[in-house]
Amino acid sequence: MTVKELTQLIKDLPIKADHSGNPAGLEITGIQFDSRHVLPGNLFVALTGGSVDGHDFIPNAIARGAAAVVGTKDMVLTIPYIKVEDSREALAYLAASFYDHPGRKLIVIGVTGTDGKTTTSNLIFQILKTAGLKAGLVSTVNAVIGDEVIDTGFHVTTPEATEVQQLLAKMVDAGLTHVVLETTSHGLAQHRVTGCEYDIAVVTNITHEHLDYHGSYEGYRDAKARLFSMLQDTKEKPCGNPRLAVLNADDSAFEYLNSIVKGNKCSYSHQGRGMVNAANIRYSPGGTDFVIEVNKAIISVHCNLPGAFNVSNCLAAFTAAVEGLGIDAEVAAKGIASLPGVPGRMEVIDLGQPFTAIVDFAHTPNALLQAIETARQLTHGRVIAVFGSAGLRDRQKRRMMAETSVRLADITILTAEDPRTESLDAILAEMVDEAVKAGGVEGQTFFRVPDRGDAIRLGVKLAQPGDLVMPCGKGHEQSMCFGTVEYPWDDRTALRAALAEYMHVKGPRMPELPTSVTSI
Repeated sequence: MTVKELTQLIKDLPIKADHSGNPAGLEITGIQFDSRHVLPGNLFVALTGGSVDGHDFIPNAIARGAAAVVGTKDMVLTIPYIKVEDSREALAYLAASFYDHPGRKLIVIGVTGTDGKTTTSNLIFQILKTAGLKAGLVSTVNAVIGDEVIDTGFHVTTPEATEVQQLLAKMVDAGLTHVVLETTSHGLAQHRVTGCEYDIAVVTNITHEHLDYHGSYEGYRDAKARLFSMLQDTKEKPCGNPRLAVLNADDSAFEYLNSIVKGNKCSYSHQGRGMVNAANIRYSPGGTDFVIEVNKAIISVHCNLPGAFNVSNCLAAFTAAVEGLGIDAEVAAKGIASLPGVPGRMEVIDLGQPFTAIVDFAHTPNALLQAIETARQLTHGRVIAVFGSAGLRDRQKRRMMAETSVRLADITILTAEDPRTESLDAILAEMVDEAVKAGGVEGQTFFRVPDRGDAIRLGVKLAQPGDLVMPCGKGHEQSMCFGTVEYPWDDRTALRAALAEYMHVKGPRMPELPTSVTSI
């Protein structure tokens, strides 16, 4: 069990910290921000945010055996208390120190962006393994440490700082040398990845998302940009310090990011605008073939993932590996080709039906647009899109996504997608209103089906030979939230169930939701 002296943890903090009580000789056995998980000897960090104030739970933490407390308010306690300006930032630095700064012993590659983070992270991970490097991965799908695969949860952004640092420490203990860390805007804004010591920062794109949290596109963009400023905070490492920023020259945020990144940087493009470019792009149901032009060399690449957006993801991964780590370009191309797919990303579900069925995670306006455009490349028939929009999240997305689908897909089916405590009927009404404004006709070009299982059934029922049915928005996720309850849900299972019913073959049972009262 890891044990650290409190005085050393305080001394290691790079931020202002005032303490009361006597921390001398006090040993810390762990760090917790949830009082319910406090064990004897733990350091409890009181976080504030949302509707909960961690300071209210300090008595409970002490009762459970907390040895010391960190917070932002003036307090007098019976145990040592450390006052800081930002307890989330302190939590991150304390966790890094508690686990002996694992980021300083690894080459850390961070991947951020609105869409494509998970795919790009997996592509980089695959390249590193192909190059013979001992690499780990932390994504919103799972964490991979050697042969161990750890589920990172049902609905997750970047894990909390304590978990991130613990995972990095496990990688160091396992003898790994590199890690790919998928890095969300929430993870950056809430200091979950502070102290990770990034060496390479990659951005896929920055489009419309999470404005409910960040307040504006500029606020969201600035949160993403923090990843690049963190490169300069990285300590010198024995394994080297590339400190490379990898930028998408095709993205609308490129000029802004390019202007703020003062250090080492490299751009990529599938439109010939970058330092690393794709050309001769050819799409097929079996994937995408193209060449990468870099430093006067031409590298042939095959990617098993369809769509122009995946060409960008491949370029981002290639640039990070070749320009950032010095991996041979041909080896990087082999790594890209070796990735069979990513769970819930343009994942084909085939039970022998006479049409194509795909599950995709597209849950933003840009991702939905890209998914439908890619679907067009995969079929000569109609595209049937099934999706919803989350409650208690960015409301602008609802109208934008409905408009996008009505304009680009042949049939749109609007349904539930984590309504949370909002009225599902009200969410769908907003989407329907925009669908009508975009020229859609309810009952003909678009449908409103509250139950997601029935919505997927309808998509399958409407499909004709050669069509493509595509539930979007959930991808790999394993639950759906109604009220405050997470109900087991997987779009891939639901689509298989609907296809089995349609084909009259054996298959999984359709998962049930609170809306499951009828059957189409």
